[in-house]
Amino acid sequence: MYFNKYRVIIPFLLPALILYGVFVLYPYARAFYISLTSWSGVSSNMPFVGFKNYTNLLTDGRFLDALTRNGQLLIVLPLGTILIALTFAALFTQGGTGILGSGFYRVVYFFPQVISAVIVGILFQYVYNPRYGLLNSTLETIGLDNLTRTWLGDPSTILWAIAFVFIWSAVGFYMVIFIASMQSIPTSFYEAAVLDGATRWRQFRDITLPLMWETIRTALIYIGIQALDMFVLVQVMTGGGSTSASRNAEVVAVYMYIEAFGKSRWGAAAAVGVILLILTMLLSVVIMRVTKRETYEY
Repeated sequence: MYFNKYRVIIPFLLPALILYGVFVLYPYARAFYISLTSWSGVSSNMPFVGFKNYTNLLTDGRFLDALTRNGQLLIVLPLGTILIALTFAALFTQGGTGILGSGFYRVVYFFPQVISAVIVGILFQYVYNPRYGLLNSTLETIGLDNLTRTWLGDPSTILWAIAFVFIWSAVGFYMVIFIASMQSIPTSFYEAAVLDGATRWRQFRDITLPLMWETIRTALIYIGIQALDMFVLVQVMTGGGSTSASRNAEVVAVYMYIEAFGKSRWGAAAAVGVILLILTMLLSVVIMRVTKRETYEY
């Protein structure tokens, strides 16, 4: 009987395992091998150099600077996105009730999610334009001319201008996830809390937050992985390092792109990709360990 069970299971699993091996495991293994070579990307010759690409990265100031920027985004993006998304979700849904017009606000805040990241990046290029952009024009209209900047041309603001765009576009998606999680919490919990005189903030702290903690952990991992990427927005909004100021927003993924397509150093670019993979896996494990809490069933 035990043998017959696996005779049925294995044929169903085998196609999926083959596809996973061909399209996931093999590219990973191939990328790791390429990272051990000095392949130019076009030649059939792939000279083996061992871990030289990795040791070179450890002494490459530009790579380390890019990694530092990803580290900064790893702090700012999850905190900003989750705090704002949680606030909106609580206002629109907590306890089965929301503020007036919450249904309309849900649609409005989710709308950026239906726009591709490339379009979002191009849109905010115009918003940040120093001469006719919406942001500077608004600041001038309300008398705050001293706050106007060349947002994407100033080394001190370019990275955070891009970070704001990410948060603006991502909040709606995570708001919807948090709303779905809050709606699964029985309203009787909130009714009992109201009878005890609990404020809306205390309801959120003592009921909502603990019962949806697993959802928040998952969101934290997703946003952390996105913070280690950020390729599309940075590439679109800065032109991939085409100006001196844009170098101050160069992240690891953009550095990898330049190494591969700009300098034809595919071996070094593959090494960067492998490092990103390792960092992503470590990040997921660390977040799962650090944020582990007692789960509540209801």
